[in-house]
Amino acid sequence: MNFLNFNKTTIMKKLFIIISLLTATVAMAQSEKYMNAMSSTLQQFGDANTTEELTAVAQKFERIADAEKTQWLPYYYTAFVKTILCLSGKITDIDAMADEATIALDKAASLEPTNSEIYCVRSLIATAKMIVNPQARYMEYGPKINQYIEKAKAADSTNPRPYYIQASNLANTPKQFGGGCDNAKPLALRALELYNSFKPASELHPNWGKETTEKIIENCQ
Repeated sequence: MNFLNFNKTTIMKKLFIIISLLTATVAMAQSEKYMNAMSSTLQQFGDANTTEELTAVAQKFERIADAEKTQWLPYYYTAFVKTILCLSGKITDIDAMADEATIALDKAASLEPTNSEIYCVRSLIATAKMIVNPQARYMEYGPKINQYIEKAKAADSTNPRPYYIQASNLANTPKQFGGGCDNAKPLALRALELYNSFKPASELHPNWGKETTEKIIENCQ
């Protein structure tokens, strides 16, 4: 009887090990598939220049997000690319695209509620909304732009992007309205300082803005 019990226990242990190995193998395959899909789409994003190319990239990130519902980065990049399209001045219905970006970003935020990078894109979406009609919308979206920047700083003091976005906003604001190089350059210098020491959590994590920061500093010499 003891011998039979020993055999049963051994068999159960072996089955457990086999099932665990199979589960781990499937998980690794899924993880590799996700990493490959994200890496190739990020490469495509880096090479995209036209509205059509950026739209295709946004759609690819959206498909990855639909397949990987527990990953915040595909939702984030879906929102980010759509926001870039809004700010490009090359699409007709900015409001609709900005709303799509917000929906995707809300899904990212449900997984990462206080993420600095997500706050940065929220600030950009607010900017996109405002530029549709700056005179009529400044009172609503102007404060939101800055509120999200400050939340991004508070969420991660090492993130250079809130400072870059703030510097970019001021560089593109007339001096009589509080913009211009005198106000933009110190923030750009702070952003560059942070960029020089910033290390993204992985090759998939956000790592944009340094080159434009350097251009702001160069233009403000």
